[in-house]
Order: sequence, then structure tokens, then C-alpha cells
Amino acid sequence: MVTPPAAPEEKPGIDVARAVRDIRLGRKLSQRQLATRMQVPRTYISKIENGKAVPTLSSLERLADALEVNICALLQDARSRREQDALAIWADPFLTEMAPLVSGLDALQRSMVMNQIREMASGRRRLA
Repeated sequence: MVTPPAAPEEKPGIDVARAVRDIRLGRKLSQRQLATRMQVPRTYISKIENGKAVPTLSSLERLADALEVNICALLQDARSRREQDALAIWADPFLTEMAPLVSGLDALQRSMVMNQIREMASGRRRLA
């Protein structure tokens, strides 16, 4: 039986480091690109994302502007972000239709479906 990987432990409360990293990656920005937008060294972005630097209110405003989000997006707790992610998933008609179908599959079938989706998403083509 295939078991899903364990979810990373989440610290309770606000996690600005994770929010910055998640939003940056979601926007397909490198640390260097974000740093350029903020006019700060790339190492500052790295320190924020690794929890080694705590951004000031001014830096949070600049981060939000550079990431094109409301500052509240950087200050949400992990639970709120998970809830928003779940709502976004269920807002997608394709995923909403797929969920009940996939839930009826056994572990091997689910694994086969995931492998096929990963292959398609990576841009590789199968030769028939």
C-alpha cells in the first residue's frame, strides 16, 4: 500500500518566512528577482525565508508590493493559508469533478494516475 509522505510540521501562528517563500515560488520568482524588485540584496530575501531575519513593517510593505499581494497575505497563519488553498482547489471545476472519481480508486490506481499526471505536467510525451 502506498502511503502519502508525512506533511511537514507546521509551527502555530504566523510564519512570514514560509509565506514569502510560498508566494514567491507561486509567482515563479527567484530570490534574486524578488530582491531586485525590492532593491535589497538577495541574501536578505534568503535570510527572511530561512527565518534568520525578521522583516520590519516597512520591509513587509515592500515585500507585499514586490510580490503583488496584500500585506495580510504575508501575515496569515498556516491554517488560514491551508484553508485558502483548499478553497482554491475546490473552486476549480476540473478538480471538483476528479475528486470523487479518484477517491474510488485503490492505491495502485491512484499511483498510476499521479505518475501519468506528473509525466504530462513535465512536458514529456509518450510514444504510442
